[in-house]
Amino acid sequence: MIDNEILMNPNELVQFLKKPAGQFTKADLIRFIEAKDIEMVNFRYVAEDGKLKTLNFVLSNRQHLEDLLSEGERVDGSSLFSFVGAGSSDLYVIPRYRTAFLNPFTERPTLDILCSFYDYEGKPLESSPENILKKAYSRFVSKSGLTMKALGELEYYVKSIEDDLYPVVDQKGYHQSMPFAKFEDLRIEALDLCARAGCRIKYGHSEVGCFTKEGDNYEQHEIEFLPTGPDFAVEQMIIAKWILRMLAYERGVEISFAPKITVGKAGSGLHIHMLLEKDGQNIMLENGEISDLAKRMIAGILDLSGSLTAFGNTIPTSYLRLVPHQEAPTNICWGDRNRSVLVRVPLGWAGTGNMIKNANPHQESEPESSGSRQTVEFRAPDGSADLYLLMAGLVTAIQHGLEMENGLEYANSLYISGNLFARENKSFLEKLESLPASCWESAEKLGKQRKYYEEANVFPPGLIDTIIKRLKSYDDKNMSERLYGKHEELAGLVNKYLHCS
Repeated sequence: MIDNEILMNPNELVQFLKKPAGQFTKADLIRFIEAKDIEMVNFRYVAEDGKLKTLNFVLSNRQHLEDLLSEGERVDGSSLFSFVGAGSSDLYVIPRYRTAFLNPFTERPTLDILCSFYDYEGKPLESSPENILKKAYSRFVSKSGLTMKALGELEYYVKSIEDDLYPVVDQKGYHQSMPFAKFEDLRIEALDLCARAGCRIKYGHSEVGCFTKEGDNYEQHEIEFLPTGPDFAVEQMIIAKWILRMLAYERGVEISFAPKITVGKAGSGLHIHMLLEKDGQNIMLENGEISDLAKRMIAGILDLSGSLTAFGNTIPTSYLRLVPHQEAPTNICWGDRNRSVLVRVPLGWAGTGNMIKNANPHQESEPESSGSRQTVEFRAPDGSADLYLLMAGLVTAIQHGLEMENGLEYANSLYISGNLFARENKSFLEKLESLPASCWESAEKLGKQRKYYEEANVFPPGLIDTIIKRLKSYDDKNMSERLYGKHEELAGLVNKYLHCS
């Protein structure tokens, strides 16, 4: 009997091979390629700039395909990573079979596969982003006995020529439908293509940000994914970014994941939801309340949050989004359902079992629950994030929280109920630490907390040095104050980083 997840899976390889992607083998891919007359294979991989790279292969014969899938190919690592020297720059890119998907944009049938980097000895490249995440998560599972799932909320703007028909009120685009949301159809097509590429989609919708400026429309949207293992959670967002950009290019419009499109309008974040599991069961709740283990998890994220910005907020305009009194956080604290805090505990369907019967009085019996869906949400990151390193950093922070002697006390001391900026919370707010306000401050914080990431060589020290050097090279200390009121300079800065990773 075929599993229901296979029957409903839109990935054509899963349908053809009748097995989940995690079980794909080389023989499976060859069988699919031959049966579907695939003419090309693309190797895809993410380098230091966070963008998807491509190596194209025209398939000439069976042996060529066998060699390609067995041995990978060579690439110039010094052109992909600043930490790889030109004197010894050759790297291998090796395909990860489970990531294979049909390219939806090519005329000739083409299979795309994500790859990992290996050094001249055939060992995983120590400083490659995907390997750092692999090391961090393997260490976490080994030390904690737990597993983790994560999902991202991918926000983006579509920029197009101004359309006066069915205008939306400025900054009131949340969940608007066509014809008010002009690019709902682009988003829907992206959802379909992402799912066919193996992504597990939760939903898509239009977001708050919408405005017109100098003859252009700016319309904000979001795609949210379902919880998966940390590596797959990253891969989904990487593939989705590429698909969205390709669709926009075909339509002659522009898509940006940048944290800020213009000053004074809603920025785009990349919130990360996480949950912990034990033996496959969500353990974020205990007797309907957030569990002590979840609080320790939050404690670790809060304690390392300043340095996490080095992976999640990597360009100067990141800090035009992280400003006070907005939905983007600036203070290190957490709370329930509160969008002004750094770590939010969103609604998790605890104690709400009668809602479906209330909405559907003729429902004969209560639907069976699939278990707790509770997560916690880290709200600082944005579209400039190095996704592999950000996720590896979060895994490291969670492990740190589980091991903190005073983890529970620390978490409880930073909990806020209700509106953080309410008058009654003024004294609490004044005691809170703030997130870095620039790439420079982010680098300083990473330098102070680097020991947590470097433990067991998860993050190689040389890579931490490289990140600190790059962040400081922006020379953006006190940038907000220096550029206050200088609208042309601010616009130039925003435009410079419009197409971040």
